[in-house]
Amino acid sequence: MDTLNPNWFLRARLKTRQLLLLIALDEQRNIHRAAEVLHMTQPAASKQIKDLEEMLDVKLFERLPRGMEPTLYGETMIRHARMALTSLSLAHDDVLALKSGLVGQVEVGVIMTPAMSLLPKAIARIKQQAPLLRIGVHLESSNTLLDMLERGTLDFMIGRILERDNSSHLIYEELTEEPACAVARPGHPLLSKEAPQLKDLATHGWILPPQGSILRHRCDMMFRRAGLEPPANVVDTTALLLITALLQQTDMLHVMPIDVARYYESLNVLAILPIELPFKMDAFGIIRQHDHLLSPGANLLLGAVRAAAEEVY
Repeated sequence: MDTLNPNWFLRARLKTRQLLLLIALDEQRNIHRAAEVLHMTQPAASKQIKDLEEMLDVKLFERLPRGMEPTLYGETMIRHARMALTSLSLAHDDVLALKSGLVGQVEVGVIMTPAMSLLPKAIARIKQQAPLLRIGVHLESSNTLLDMLERGTLDFMIGRILERDNSSHLIYEELTEEPACAVARPGHPLLSKEAPQLKDLATHGWILPPQGSILRHRCDMMFRRAGLEPPANVVDTTALLLITALLQQTDMLHVMPIDVARYYESLNVLAILPIELPFKMDAFGIIRQHDHLLSPGANLLLGAVRAAAEEVY
């Protein structure tokens, strides 16, 4: 296929309607239902997709007996359509904010550890400079945040760069590694034991991430490398409220990032066991998209995160 002009969409007179149709087809997987959602006729919807395919010289959807499935080209166009529409929506919000005397809005995603110290420090700094900047914070796992980032819902995120089919469109700035520690309720018997060993921990009940997660695998391997069987008495969950409640009401143990544990220890919610675990969680950092132009507010917050990281880490 010939290389397209970078402004091919201008020559093709790409319509917002076509972007909406791509998204509707992705969600409905049926041309009739997608057309109904957009209050179009089915022939008109089919023609718009055909025109787009002819301009790009690729097939965007496989026509199946019971619907339509996006091809690799289709999935790429759908992702960019979502990003383009999200960007237009945010542009509208920014204009309204500026007209109201505000300085715009930024959406940032974060995993638990940097949500405890790094991001609050950055936000506090930004609020001194731009008190009317609206900041939306989304606390989720790295996988969920990466999906949100790729859909254009986030300006940037602070998390882990995971192995994915295609991450070449992402920019990753590593901030720090994440040591882990074992925690228990205040007053737990192991806290009074001098120099507890892994064999002492293995006999207790544990609250751990579900099987298949990276952290669970590393916990299990920690015991196996010490010649021990991984704990059999386990509750599988990542729900922090349930974890802290179980820790306070039982003698179960849990593993978590040390920065998170120190925060909860300062509140006397839990205590860090006096044993150094022989593994670390994966490093995390700032992740953003190559082709996503940050708003002035997002650039302000990004700079504050980098400055705070130099102080915290």
